[in-house]
Amino acid sequence: MAQALEIPAIVGLETATAFIEDGDLLIVDRNTGDVIINPQDSTIIYYQEKQFQHEEFKSIIAKKSHLPATTLDGWRIAVKGNIEFLEEVEAVRDNGGDGIGLFRTEFLYLKSKGLPSEEELFEDYRNLAQSISPDPVTIRTLDLGGDKFSSELEITREMNPALGLRAIRFCLKEPELFKSQLRAILRASVYGHVQLMFPMISGLQEILDAKKILAEVKDELDQKQTHYDPELSVGIMIEVPSAVTMAEVLAQHVDFFSIGTNDLIQYGLAIDRINEHVAYMYQPFHPAILRMIQHVVITAKDAGIGVSLCGEMAGDPLCVSVLLGLGIEELSMNARSIPLVKKVIRSISVEQARKDFDKVIRLYTANEVRAYVVDKMKALVPELEEKGFLDA
Repeated sequence: MAQALEIPAIVGLETATAFIEDGDLLIVDRNTGDVIINPQDSTIIYYQEKQFQHEEFKSIIAKKSHLPATTLDGWRIAVKGNIEFLEEVEAVRDNGGDGIGLFRTEFLYLKSKGLPSEEELFEDYRNLAQSISPDPVTIRTLDLGGDKFSSELEITREMNPALGLRAIRFCLKEPELFKSQLRAILRASVYGHVQLMFPMISGLQEILDAKKILAEVKDELDQKQTHYDPELSVGIMIEVPSAVTMAEVLAQHVDFFSIGTNDLIQYGLAIDRINEHVAYMYQPFHPAILRMIQHVVITAKDAGIGVSLCGEMAGDPLCVSVLLGLGIEELSMNARSIPLVKKVIRSISVEQARKDFDKVIRLYTANEVRAYVVDKMKALVPELEEKGFLDA
């Protein structure tokens, strides 16, 4: 949310409040992770100039944000937006997005005192489908639990909620709530190009159970002669290591994969991403993560289904070349990240990205991978270094 609102945010400072007092002037540098308390005038001037250059750079790349994200060797990459509010559609459009790659549906459940009705959900999804049409929108079913919760839903407090009753597990346990959302999504599907996606799938049985409920909902709508898109694509998020392992089997039962790197890194590396004591171990360039993504991409393409990637990696300009080298042809990210990512895509070739990835995959630590990628990006897109995007 801080990214969506363009608010610089630094976490894990622990003792910061022991040194910061009410009324202190602070400089927050999200690129380096530095917080400067009561800076000297010269430091203020330096950062004001840095901020001006950053805004100027954003303005320059924004002018070309509506150009296609086509690589130097002619590959067209779909760059879409992740949103959780209907109002964010305008930001995706303004920043040159090719549609909505992930619509998080938890907001209506979190903001209201009671559970949203099917009609409320339908109105939200219909407005979304219409506002982004003819571009596609992928609606993810409810992903409550873990670090997301609702006071109106009876979710028992758990010692480790990230591994507990959340996402598809919660929906399968509450079928009536799940059916209400599925009916709303299906009804909205006739108003645009809508895709349906189930989160946190860990194995085949969850897909079978979810699709069984979906079939029941379709039967109900058929009996009421309520229209919906009979060709609605159904996909899953790959964000659990067991789903990576079972990808060949899962691919036979869905229309597309979306790789959710935030949770995949968390679960793949056993890192609690909201625990500041281990946050430094949350490493997108960890060779294990890259190999998992590679396996999923190869499996999806062998099965003839679509594969995209969302999460922080998708919107990180430093990761773009690696992801293209992996074979990713669709990225979904925070709307504000779209112009820069499209610029990076237009500055590289897929052929070279693949050659570079052949070298990357032979490296054994995240630090080695990052150092290699930073050197490459300095040469390919020197503005990234000049504007501080390679500092973090």
